[in-house]
Amino acid sequence: MEITRGYTAPPFCPNPRCAAHSRTETWRYVRAGYHPRRHPPLCVQRYRCCHCRRHFSDQTFRTSYWLRRPELLAPIAHGLVAGSAFRQLARSLACSPQTIALHSARLGRHALLVHQATRPRQVAAEPLVLDSFQSFEHSRYSPTLFHLLAGQHSHFLHGFTDSEVRRSGRMSRAQKRRRAELEARFGRPEPRSIEREVAQLLALVLPQPQKLTLHSDEHADYPRALRRVSHLSCAHHTLSSRAAPTSRNPLFALNLFDLLIRHSSANHRRRSIAFSKRRQSAAERLWLLIVWRNFVKWFSERRHDGTPAMRAGLLARRLRLEELLARRLFVTRLELPERWAQYYWRKLATRRLPNCRAHRAVFAF
Repeated sequence: MEITRGYTAPPFCPNPRCAAHSRTETWRYVRAGYHPRRHPPLCVQRYRCCHCRRHFSDQTFRTSYWLRRPELLAPIAHGLVAGSAFRQLARSLACSPQTIALHSARLGRHALLVHQATRPRQVAAEPLVLDSFQSFEHSRYSPTLFHLLAGQHSHFLHGFTDSEVRRSGRMSRAQKRRRAELEARFGRPEPRSIEREVAQLLALVLPQPQKLTLHSDEHADYPRALRRVSHLSCAHHTLSSRAAPTSRNPLFALNLFDLLIRHSSANHRRRSIAFSKRRQSAAERLWLLIVWRNFVKWFSERRHDGTPAMRAGLLARRLRLEELLARRLFVTRLELPERWAQYYWRKLATRRLPNCRAHRAVFAF
């Protein structure tokens, strides 16, 4: 797979405003000296584009571009999918928790681009499974649902969207008053968010008219979401969410992934102090976990019988995280769907946080 190999020579101009950024047939560049580094490689080749006259270097095409401590990127990626929290990683790697947070955001953006570059675009060759994973941001008064879609047999995860929902369930009078105070101050989540986001997810994964078999639980918003994607001819089968989550359950692919989320992500464990303060941060960590699950983790840890990507026919072998981080992917060279572009540019706002910083690629090009 092309994304697993690093560049031996600059394949295109990294300047998105240059014509040679996307059309490389007549692209020319010249070498323009070297610059020293504190970390290997200690000497980095520099270049100049003959079209736009911009300078760049080999470091421009690495995932560690503009990082002061590039050696932390792979250990942080391994730690995040191994259930470590930010402060645990910061203590073990002798760095700041803010450094871990910034690296986590970069890894999430990179994982999103890896997923977009490798996900299948053809007609669904197997039944699909739809389910929603519940967590929260900032506090338990701000629940969040992540809507996931996976292959029933391969367990390949095709992506997700998210929804804000209103806190429900059993609450004391004090909790109901607190919820009313927060809703009066910050507003209530959109009532039809689940219906809209599930429809968007299906349209993203299956943009062409086709037939599919879909398994889900009995959530009332799912049939309404299916009516929104009129280009799909869907045979929808439902099952009670209280059914035993065994391997014979049609929803087993996502029941298992829900367990992996709780097990491998510290921010989603029950009664944890490592919960995500922003839904944006939770989404970035989930993208990394999805790519790890699809390409790196064995389907069965005992039998080593391939990964979900291998079972879906996308790859012939299992990859390592270091291979997925081998080279930088440019968002300007990929057709990232508008809904997923919100994750990349960090446009998900948390109601209770006044300043939610977005991603601006100031030094990226």
